[in-house]
Amino acid sequence: MTFIKYLKDRLLVLLGWAVLSLLLIFMVWLTPEMHNFWDNLSYLLVLQLFLVFLFFTIDYYRRKKWYKEFDKQEDSHLQHFVESATNSEEWMIQEYVNQQVREHHLMLEQLLNSQKDQKDYMDSWIHEIKVPLAAVDLILNAIEFDIPDEKFVLLQNEIQQIDEYVEQILYYSRSDEFVNDYLIQEYSLKKIIQPIIRSQANYFIQKNLQLTLTENDAKVLTDAKWIEFIFRQLLSNAIKYTPDNGRITITIETKSAGSSLILEDNGVGIPPEDLGRIFDKGFTGENGRKAQQHSTGLGLYLAKKLAEKLGVVLTAKSTMNGGTMMTLFFPRLDYYHEER
Repeated sequence: MTFIKYLKDRLLVLLGWAVLSLLLIFMVWLTPEMHNFWDNLSYLLVLQLFLVFLFFTIDYYRRKKWYKEFDKQEDSHLQHFVESATNSEEWMIQEYVNQQVREHHLMLEQLLNSQKDQKDYMDSWIHEIKVPLAAVDLILNAIEFDIPDEKFVLLQNEIQQIDEYVEQILYYSRSDEFVNDYLIQEYSLKKIIQPIIRSQANYFIQKNLQLTLTENDAKVLTDAKWIEFIFRQLLSNAIKYTPDNGRITITIETKSAGSSLILEDNGVGIPPEDLGRIFDKGFTGENGRKAQQHSTGLGLYLAKKLAEKLGVVLTAKSTMNGGTMMTLFFPRLDYYHEER
C-alpha cells in the first residue's frame, strides 16, 4: 500500500481534525478579547497539521511490513501465512487470513490427491485395456480368411481407431509430466513419420487417397515418440476430412532458420471462424460435428501442447473446400550445430 492510499483510508480522521480546527477558529472569532490571537492561532494550526502528518508517517512505516505481507498474498494466491500483526485489530485480520490460508492448503492437498488417484487409475486402465485390444487383434488376424475381406478391414480399422483413442488418453495423462518422459536426440524426420504412414495404409486404400512424400529429409533434435504422436493426430485428421480419391502431400523443407514438416491435403478445409480455435481443448468445430466419426476435440489440442513443450511450432492454414496445411517447424539450434 502506498502512502497516498494510506492517507485516503484515514480521510475521516483528517476531516475530524479540520472540523475541530474550524470550531476553534469560530470560537476565537466570537471572542472579542482574543482577536489579537490570530497570528498565534495560525502557527498553532500549522503545527497541528505538521504533527498530524508526522503521526501518520510514523504509523505508516510501522505498518509497512504488515502491508507487504498482503502484497505477497496477492502474488502467491494464499500460499503464505501472515505474521506481522502489531495490534489487536491487525491480529484479528491476521488470524482470519491465516485460517483461509490453512483451508486453502487443505483443499489444494485434497485436490492434488484426488487428481493423483484419477491419474493412477487412468494409467492403470490404459495399460490393462491394451491387453484385450492386443488379444482381439490376434484373434482377428487368426480368422482373417474365415470372414469377408471387407468385414476384416472394417474390424481392423475399428480396432486401430480404439487403439489410437487409448493412446490419445495416455498422452493426455502424461502431458503434465512431460519433463519426466522425453529424450532429445537427433532423428531423421522421414524415419519418424514413415511408420505412422504405414499404420494408416488401410485408410488410404479404403478412400483411394493419393499420398505424395517428397524425397527430401532433415535431421532434427527432438523426441521421436512425442513427434510420432503429434504427426499421427495431424495425419488422422487429414485422412478423416479428405474425401475419397483425394490427395495428401507430405513435404520436408530445410532453411537457415530450421526444418519444416508440412502436411497438406485437398479436403473440406476449415471454416475461417473455426481456424483460430482448432487448437483449443474440446473444440470440434463445424467439421467435427458433421463428420461420420465425431471428433473428441483433444487431438489437435494435445498436438499443439506437446509441440510447444518440445520447442516445435505447430501452425495451420486452410481454405474452405480448398484443403488444409499443417506445419511443424523445428527451429535450428545454432549452438548445437556450431559444436558439431
